[in-house]
Amino acid sequence: MKKIVLSMVIGMILTMNANAGGKFVTPAIVPVVPIPEIINPLPLYIGLGLVAVNLDRDPCLCGEAESKDLRYGSVLRVGWDFNNYIGVEGRVLKTFGNDVFSISEHYGLYVKPQYHITEQINVYALLGYGKTTIDYTNGVRSSTTEEDGFSYGLGFEYDFSADDSLGRYNRVFDGQGDQETSWGVWVDVQHLLKDAGSVHTTTNILTVGITYDF
Repeated sequence: MKKIVLSMVIGMILTMNANAGGKFVTPAIVPVVPIPEIINPLPLYIGLGLVAVNLDRDPCLCGEAESKDLRYGSVLRVGWDFNNYIGVEGRVLKTFGNDVFSISEHYGLYVKPQYHITEQINVYALLGYGKTTIDYTNGVRSSTTEEDGFSYGLGFEYDFSADDSLGRYNRVFDGQGDQETSWGVWVDVQHLLKDAGSVHTTTNILTVGITYDF
């Protein structure tokens, strides 16, 4: 009899604990918080655009007058951003056709100091080395000059996308200027040559184009 009473008491105690306050107590459930995905874009960009090339040639000793020419062409650029202040960029440009006096092609490699004014606007400089091929003809004779040397320029880039990463980029400079996965545009002016070759050619260019950042 004592065993039966003891069993009933233990059962009552367990029932009271399971139904404390008249409510059934369930184990606490800890919510699972998903780990946000870290965005790790390449600091690589490419661009394709148009270029206007202005050339000035000094008068030569043979009596020919000063020559000037304005030519148009295409330009390809490929760059890599090391951080939010410095990058490197390579460029290739070619003009359309061949007139009296024109650049037929140019190759350059540049250090690119830059500064982000806003999340959409980036200003930069180009400082480096370029090789330029210049064709000249006056209807009687023609010549080709290849010159290389220091080249520099200034420009800006505008990024079309807004930064919706919510801080998930793994580098501090991602999401600023043109340094996120998106399309953008660029415009710059560049000085290629100064009194180059025997014809003393000075060359300045204007480039404008569309760029894509990976």
